[in-house]
Parts: sequence; C-alpha cells; structure tokens
Amino acid sequence: MTTTPGKAPKKVKEKKQSPAERLEAMRYNHMMYGPTVGEMRPAAKKSNYGSSYLTHPKFQGLMTAFKKGTAFKFEVTDKGKAYTISTDESHISFDGKVIFYSRPLNKYEDNLLLDRASAVQYQGTEALVHLAFAVLRSFSELGTPQLSYLQNQFYYGSETLETGIAEQGPNLLIGAYKHNKAPEKIKK
Repeated sequence: MTTTPGKAPKKVKEKKQSPAERLEAMRYNHMMYGPTVGEMRPAAKKSNYGSSYLTHPKFQGLMTAFKKGTAFKFEVTDKGKAYTISTDESHISFDGKVIFYSRPLNKYEDNLLLDRASAVQYQGTEALVHLAFAVLRSFSELGTPQLSYLQNQFYYGSETLETGIAEQGPNLLIGAYKHNKAPEKIKK
C-alpha cells in the first residue's frame, strides 16, 4: 500500500489593495467620517498685525507726536529683549534705527517713506512687524497697505523688500498723509 504523495494545497494569497482602490476608499472615508487626527493639516495661522498697537495709548501718543512733529518715546519687550520705539519730528525709530520718516510734500501734507534696509534688518522681530503695520493702518488716507508679511519676510506687492533695495534704493514711498504741524487759521 503505497500512496503517491499529492501536491500540497496552494497557499491563498491575500489580495492587496491597488493605489486607485486605496484612494477611492480614503475619499469615501473622508466623505463619510472626515479626516482622522493624523491626517488633519494644521490651520494656517492668521495674525492681525498691528491691532494690538492701534488701541494702545503709548502708540497713539507716538502717532500724535509724529503728526505734530514733536518727540515721544516708549519701550516694548519682545522675547525678553527691550526695544525703544521713538519719534523725533520726522522719524519713527525702532531700537535706534529709522524705520519710517516723512518728507514735506506741501503746506498740509507730508510723504511717508519706509527705510527698507532697517525694516529688513529687523523683519524677524515681532515687535517691529506689529509696529510697521500699525503705523500704516493708523493713516487712513493711505488706504489699504501693499505691505505684507509672510514666512518672516516683508513683501511689498509681490516682491520682498530686500529685492527692491538693490534696484531702487532703501527709500520706499508709501504715500501722502495730512500732518498737524501748521496750525489752522480761524476765519472770521
């Protein structure tokens, strides 16, 4: 009695999911249940730059002094370091460097200019970023500022401030604003 050994039964392979099937399954799961915790992307951080300065009495005093052409000074702390923000007649300085300054346009208006080199030097400092946007937002006659801040860099329009320095120089004309230097005469 000899038996011939037969073939061993074939192993059943598990069917793998193709990439197209996997995508379809994920699409269905997202539609039905939403993304899982690991799949969720972090929300983009939106900052309302300058809003904390606009309502602060020290900043309002700074802007009043800048428009009148007088001196004003205060300190702000950012990441444990104190920075001095000051104005003296036609300049707004941050840590001793001139950031904004004005030049006479006519009897009632001045041009507001931004020193790109100084702004680029301190663009990683959050206190300067908020100051720059607060100054621009405090002048309603300038309209919506073209200055923006993304990934620790200032942009004016679509170009960084740094690229404009080589082509046009460090001075950037922002626009004209009304000052309070000339007292209004009362008509009788």
